[in-house]
Formats: sequence, C-alpha cells, structure tokens
Amino acid sequence: MANAYQTTLDSPAQTKRESFLSVAKFGRERANYFASSPLNRLSFLRDNHEFLTGAFDHASTNFICFRGLAPLHNARGEIHYVTRDTISPIITSNPFETTEEEMVQSFNSSIVAPQLVFLGIDQRNTAGYCFRNFIGAPYFALDLTPKHTYEVAASNLARDLEAQGLSFAEGRPMHYDAESAAIFAQARHYLDWNARNTFCGTCGQKTLSTHGGAKRVCPPTDRAESTSARAACSTRTTISNLSFPRTDPTVIVAVLSFDGQRVLLGHQKRWPSRRFSALAGFIEPAESAEDAARREVWEETGVVLSRVVIFSTQPWPLPANLMVGVIGQARSPEDEIIKLDIDPELEAAEWFRLAEVGEALRAQTEAEGSPSVHDLGGCGLTLPPPTAIAHHLLGAVVDEYFQIDAATWG
Repeated sequence: MANAYQTTLDSPAQTKRESFLSVAKFGRERANYFASSPLNRLSFLRDNHEFLTGAFDHASTNFICFRGLAPLHNARGEIHYVTRDTISPIITSNPFETTEEEMVQSFNSSIVAPQLVFLGIDQRNTAGYCFRNFIGAPYFALDLTPKHTYEVAASNLARDLEAQGLSFAEGRPMHYDAESAAIFAQARHYLDWNARNTFCGTCGQKTLSTHGGAKRVCPPTDRAESTSARAACSTRTTISNLSFPRTDPTVIVAVLSFDGQRVLLGHQKRWPSRRFSALAGFIEPAESAEDAARREVWEETGVVLSRVVIFSTQPWPLPANLMVGVIGQARSPEDEIIKLDIDPELEAAEWFRLAEVGEALRAQTEAEGSPSVHDLGGCGLTLPPPTAIAHHLLGAVVDEYFQIDAATWG
C-alpha cells in the first residue's frame, strides 16, 4: 500500500534489490534517516596500514571536519568536504605509515594528535583510490577541536575555513540528504566515542586510537612515563567491549489495540502540548528487543503486549543509539487499560484512532518548512518528523503493514 502521507527519503540502492522476502512476505525495506550509507566501510582493512596510507594521501579522498562534534558546512547548510592539502597544516605527515604494532610499541601519551577516522570508500567513483580489487573515493572524519599540542594549529585552520565562508554547524542538523546524513552519523558517532574514551575503562591509563579510529588499545608501555612497563590490564589479553565503539540499543514501539483500529501514543512533560510519539526505552543487559518492548510499554502505560514484531531500525548518533522499531499489540480489551502510576515517566498516554494518526502524518508531509516537529492537521495532534523512525513506524501501522483480522482471535 502506498505511503501517501510520508515524506520520501532517498532510497539506497541495496533496498531496491527485491527478493522473495520483500515481494511476498514483508514488503519493501524501510531505509530510515542516518542509515544506509553509500560508503563501503571495508572494516576488514582498518588494521592494514598500507591500505590506510594510500587512502589518506589519495587525490580523491574527502575529509569531513568537525569542531566540538559540529560538522563543517558551506553557505547552503550542506556538509563541506575538504582535501588532504587543506588539512596539511594540522596533519603534516601521513599518520598511517607505521604499522599498528609499531604504533603501540612507540606510544607516548604526551603527544596528542587530532583524531582521524576512516569511514569507507565511495565505489561509485571509478577514478578513485585502487587497492586490491577495491576502487573508490576514500572518506575520513577529522576532529578539529583545539586540544593540547595542536591547539594553535587547529584554531588557525578553523579560522581559515571560516574566512572562506564556511562554518561549523551547532545543534542537530536534520536537513541533510539521506546519503550525507548517513556519512555524518557514522563520523559523529566514531569521533564522539574516541573523545570519550581517551582513558582505559579497566585500568584508567591513557589509550591509543588504532584500526583507523575504530578501536582503542591500552598499550603495555608509555614513553611519557618513567617506568618501562605500565600496570597490567585485562583489555590487552582478552576480547574487550571497552576497546570498540559502543552502541546503545533502544526499542521504540507502535502499540496497536486489540481490534487493530487504534494506536497508543505517549506525551512527555517537556514536550509542547499535544505532541505525542511512540513509546520508547533502552534495552537492558541480557534482554531481547521483544522483551524490552513489552517491559517498557507496561512500565510506562500499564498496557500489556502479546506478539511483538520488529519493523525496522535506525542509527541515532546523538550520541550512540540504535533505535529498534517494533510493532506490538494488546491481546484483549483488559490489556489496553492505561495506568500511568507504575513508572510515572509520561505525563499522558492516549489511544488514537488510526485515521487521526494518518491525518496528522499527511498534514505533516504537506506542510512546508524545516523538518522539525510541526502542528499537524485539524486533529491537533503533533507527531515526530520523517527524519525519526517513529514517523515511519506509525505510518506502517496506519498503512496496515500487518493485516489484522480480530475475528480470528476467537
């Protein structure tokens, strides 16, 4: 069924490769904002210093620069990529020329370098960097936040860029095209994680960025210290989640009524009047997404869910979440009773008819202006914008993504 009310985001090529699952079972794949990057991450080459060395110096390479996690923009508010020559005042030599083993052995915590992250290559650029059988334009993220030994150089480079009419965008840029949004999300997530983990979470000693910015290690020695060896640390001898970027999974739930004609929405105290959204909460350790959905819905509203079906997911790099969109349904009218006194996180929760939700979504699509939360339609209901997974999750319910026949419940 066509989603007439929804703002259409650019669909990545991989979602157009339909199979039996898409045609006969689950419908087209939903590509949410911040997802489906055009870059091939080539994650298995992140520890290959020969590959990274060539990628860093290639003429086709693009660098997305940040200052304080704010990306560099042009006058039109678009991401502005710079070249290797542009960043040469702050990174004078290729940082990947030595192997990771050599980097660890020569680690000196008193020397701080700007954080670089390899993002991937755009294989649509057939004149780009060639390594083995892979050809494409490499992309890196660079943190220009002035720090320590490169504070003056970073400040001077930022001033030169701003003199060219460029600027570092503060806040939450939500107006990018789909491909730029995905590249921004990956870059911001990695830079934020590196900035937060300059010390080992196990032993408290300073860490070193490796794997093209995708891993941090706790070296056994530090040339800045008087002793030749540092204190023992378990992250050096075992597989450790502390060494890799974390992603915090969160469920967001569209709750259907027993008869399939209404959807449950919640309102938080800090939101404007009549702004509602799907219910959401963090997945706890050793908890499935399905169990988390049932728990969060019950804790926040007292409503009891039966079957839960995963719809789609959305990375949310503000700072490090993965939104798991699910659709659930109450089993009986008794399970639909709202109780806000279990965990009073919400100020209000209401059942809305699907027609009301559909009207609000259609009004939002037709409204002009920036992709923020709008006052939508004559029903007075305000819903999340198309850049949020909640928008498409609710749209799937309105469009009867899951066909419901209450009579079959017996």
